[in-house]
Amino acid sequence: MAGSPQYIRNLNENLIMDALIATGAMSRADISRQTGLSKPTVSSAIEHLIERNLVLETGRADNAQGRKATLIQFNESAYYVCGIDIGATRIRIALSDLNGEIMEYRTYPTLSVQSGNRAETATLDVLRSYMDDLLSENQLNWDQIRCVGFGIPGVVLPDSGDIDRIVAPLEGLEKLLSLESLSGAFPCEVILENDVNLAALGEYRRGAAAEDSNLFVFFSIGTGTGAGIMVNGQLLRGMGGLTGELAEMLLEEGHRLEDVLSADGLMELAKRQLDASLLEDPDSGIEALREYLTPEKLFEAARSGETQAVQILKQYSQMIASALRHICVILAPHLIVLGGGIGGNGDVLLPHLRQIVSDQFPAKPALICSELGERAVVTGAVQVALQQTMLNLQQEALE
Repeated sequence: MAGSPQYIRNLNENLIMDALIATGAMSRADISRQTGLSKPTVSSAIEHLIERNLVLETGRADNAQGRKATLIQFNESAYYVCGIDIGATRIRIALSDLNGEIMEYRTYPTLSVQSGNRAETATLDVLRSYMDDLLSENQLNWDQIRCVGFGIPGVVLPDSGDIDRIVAPLEGLEKLLSLESLSGAFPCEVILENDVNLAALGEYRRGAAAEDSNLFVFFSIGTGTGAGIMVNGQLLRGMGGLTGELAEMLLEEGHRLEDVLSADGLMELAKRQLDASLLEDPDSGIEALREYLTPEKLFEAARSGETQAVQILKQYSQMIASALRHICVILAPHLIVLGGGIGGNGDVLLPHLRQIVSDQFPAKPALICSELGERAVVTGAVQVALQQTMLNLQQEALE
């Protein structure tokens, strides 16, 4: 009951936990000074936190006079959380302690599209087996896992946890990857979120946007396209969770942005340009590039100075810039972070894009590349799982 002695004690425990997480190991006297709580109150609260295994006594303080005080620290190993990125081509899993430090990171082939109840159960069993193996090899069990955050390349409906749309390679898995389905397959709390939103959160907490506290955009270009938008540390979601669904933005001649900028769109552009070059000059020496074309080979060719590859990616950068200009006119972000399998090639794309921004944009944000790379989504998934876990631990103290 609010105002009761137990309620006040639990509020004090949460205050002490926050101080220890923010500051690190402290003596009881230091905790008293920092929180403003009396020494007896601190001692009583710490004893209860030790019983809950949320804090530990560790070592002695380096005080100059008198008996060395015992240090108290937050027990980051009391529980663990996981982040899982179910991508179009790979599944990435991260195991984290309560400080958000990733202890283990693994990748697996993506889920195959299967239909029928038995096939769907088998697919979830495979996903669960990845987690079981990870925990077993780290000498952990499911009782120690408080929450798993999932990122999927689709729109997650805020009210139901259903998936409204998903990237083409995963079409058919919408029901399987819904919040209800995943919650039934894992024996802990589950959070489901759009992957690009999680990547934005990951970059904000642990990556390229960690110093930006106002407004920034994470723009992902890969198998699909999308944006995660954060204002003062909070994700914008909008009606039906559709904020940042840039795939439907229309560019010149009515083309969908995702059709133009995705990996498939880039390949179509490259093939058209290379075919035209071969017609003009059959001896141009680009047959091998055209025959075995992939996004990776195109960027490699540009890095080595291949003229046609450089020109293709300059034209591609103009199309990226067209989308970024719309974003900047509406939002005027301080920072745009490029990520995804295509957008992550910042060494090739950023020089072109920065020049266009400098010459043509009315609002000129800083433009950088993801620091987290392929780990951006799982890092964000860990962060949402960690945030929910800490809220639950605080709430448990108040019950």
